[in-house]
Amino acid sequence: MSDRDDALRRELGWTGPEETDYEPPPAEPAFTPPPAPPPSRPPVDFVPTQELPQHEGLVPEQGADASSPREPERQDPAAPSQTPPPPPPRYGPPPGLLRDPSQRHDTGQFPGHQPPWGQQQHGWSQQPPPPPPPQQPPRPPRPGMPPQGPPPQGPPPQGAWPGQPYGPDPRSAPPPPPGSYADRIRAGDLVPAKRTPPSRGWRLAVFRATFGLVNLGQSPEEIQEAEMEARIRGVLRGHFKIGVMGKGGVGKTTVSASIGSVFAELRQDDRVVAIDADTAFGKLGSRVDPKAIGSYWELAADQHLETFADVRSRVGNNAAGLFVLAGEGSPARRRVLDPAIYREATARLDRYFTISIVDCSSTMDTPVTQEVLRDLDAMIVVSSPWVDGAAAAGQTLDWLASRNLTTLLQRTVVVLNDSDGHADKRTRGILAQQFAGQGQKVVEVPFDGHLRPGGVIGRTAEMAPATRRKFIEIAAALSEYFPTSDDRDRGRDRF
Repeated sequence: MSDRDDALRRELGWTGPEETDYEPPPAEPAFTPPPAPPPSRPPVDFVPTQELPQHEGLVPEQGADASSPREPERQDPAAPSQTPPPPPPRYGPPPGLLRDPSQRHDTGQFPGHQPPWGQQQHGWSQQPPPPPPPQQPPRPPRPGMPPQGPPPQGPPPQGAWPGQPYGPDPRSAPPPPPGSYADRIRAGDLVPAKRTPPSRGWRLAVFRATFGLVNLGQSPEEIQEAEMEARIRGVLRGHFKIGVMGKGGVGKTTVSASIGSVFAELRQDDRVVAIDADTAFGKLGSRVDPKAIGSYWELAADQHLETFADVRSRVGNNAAGLFVLAGEGSPARRRVLDPAIYREATARLDRYFTISIVDCSSTMDTPVTQEVLRDLDAMIVVSSPWVDGAAAAGQTLDWLASRNLTTLLQRTVVVLNDSDGHADKRTRGILAQQFAGQGQKVVEVPFDGHLRPGGVIGRTAEMAPATRRKFIEIAAALSEYFPTSDDRDRGRDRF
């Protein structure tokens, strides 16, 4: 084997044993890029460590100027090469590094680049590797996301890819919806709300003039009235009894019939009865149903009251659906109402009626009035907007407080009833402020010609709108004391 074959083996990197019958395939000529020009100037921190070795081909001749280099002697290409020529220096970042121009130096190389062994440029200082980037503090958790703690220590669980967090990424998964999907679908969000047509005023005139095309909805007063009616129609369990007291001539019977008619109209699923417990020839029966023929004595003496139809024949009713148990109306047949008759008659009515309005006597110390007070859930004290009527109402409240009827006193509504239409506005305001200062609910009822004495009180639509609104306000205030639990668990004052 010739020297040329040996040089070719060393160039191709063959180190195995020589084979006589083996002939290598022809090698493709490798493309050698031209060497890049050296930098025009060394870096600022350049310190020469050693002199550059003199190239073999740059030997100056004797007697010639040393500053003028001579051309290198050409070697015979047929002669074997002693050492392979070194590859040209490589400029640029190694594979895997980002090409960030801000990190380049005068050397033309990127930080962290290590040239191959034997190819370091002489006289150039090695740059230290860049420090690791500073660790940023953890970001605060997003709203509705669980807080992220430090990553778990130890080896990753089986089946997890290296370099990925344990479990699903909470930032990519949306939080679970609260409740079920059916609960999140609301008809009010999908179907536009329809306005309730107005029932009175200029809004109703506009609604009718445009044949319903322009619906401005209800006025604030109508909306507030609708809310009070909704409270009156609230849940009621067991029985609810309301007593009406006041001085004679202040409109006590009128208020009893009006409040009973409001409850009867708005609570049509329940039966409402008005009871005349005034021993001084009460007129409640004539204000509700003048044709009522029943009384306490017939109701208490009847031993065959098995159905509501049997009780229906002993009581009267008006157009609003209010039933009435009248008192003794004929002076010729005078029968005195005693507590035993009252207790027996009302016990039978409690089997078929839910709400009872009791028109009490103006005298607080009568035995029947004291029997009525034993079984009341709320009370209405009627007063005239004058000094004498207000003084009588104040004495009634003092009498309740002196008998330790604190629960009943807290459930008392004071009504300033203008029965003749001559009340002074200033006087009404002063009286309302004085009663309200004691913690009582006060409602002023204006004069209404439809409620004149002697007339029959039928439907509430016959009243003036302002008067009907006031009676609805009184009924709504009383409905706050409706029992919502078992009737036997209610607390009543006993004396």
